[in-house]
Amino acid sequence: MNERPEPETFPVSPRNRAKRLHQRAAYDRDAVYAVLDASLLCHVAYVIDGQPYCTPTTHWREGAWLFWHGSSASRMLKTQKGGIPVCLTVAHLDGLVLARSGFHHSANYRSAMCFGTAHIIDDPEEKAEALKAVVDRFYPGRTDVLRENDQQEAKGTMVIGMRIEEASAKVRSGGVSDDPADVDAQVWAGVIPVETRLRAPEICPKVPEGVAFPDHLAHFQEGRRLDEVLTESQALYERQD
Repeated sequence: MNERPEPETFPVSPRNRAKRLHQRAAYDRDAVYAVLDASLLCHVAYVIDGQPYCTPTTHWREGAWLFWHGSSASRMLKTQKGGIPVCLTVAHLDGLVLARSGFHHSANYRSAMCFGTAHIIDDPEEKAEALKAVVDRFYPGRTDVLRENDQQEAKGTMVIGMRIEEASAKVRSGGVSDDPADVDAQVWAGVIPVETRLRAPEICPKVPEGVAFPDHLAHFQEGRRLDEVLTESQALYERQD
């Protein structure tokens, strides 16, 4: 991988510039990374023979690089082996915004859109490290207690890497934005917050007696917000390096 330094701000071009409500957009590294690191799932968009596809998958970040993986039989991954342009997006829904007119109904959200050229990670050492990272990025230190992937498992999994060339984040927060003429209408208006929170762990019945909930999962506490836990996992993972 090219070890160019991470940019403080991603370049703005017609490809990543916000076309509408540009005041909600940000192009600095920290704003983009905050959205990416708070999520486990992304959507990767690409074109094969003129047909657009969009695939949901798990992603993780190493500096300015994004990675994802899938089956070696995947059409998307086979196509990307030679390097193709892709757009990777992440979105969080934070609230339902109900206004006094249909036009001003909205949502509170955080989103990121990243552009780059995706390549297969086929160097054996880099691939082995990536297959560890897909676990440790979310559950830091967990691969230390797991058996290693066997050859068949490694062969059946393909890893994709993409350096972020351009990116933007876009955030909407706050309350209702109604027209002044509508404010006195006899209509309920407001925000319904939306969160994803962790529930109590459900232990596998085949776990031997005496095996305790591991310390590396200590921050996965019941009731915590998932996005906050994943952001903490990213920070713990980076400190391990």
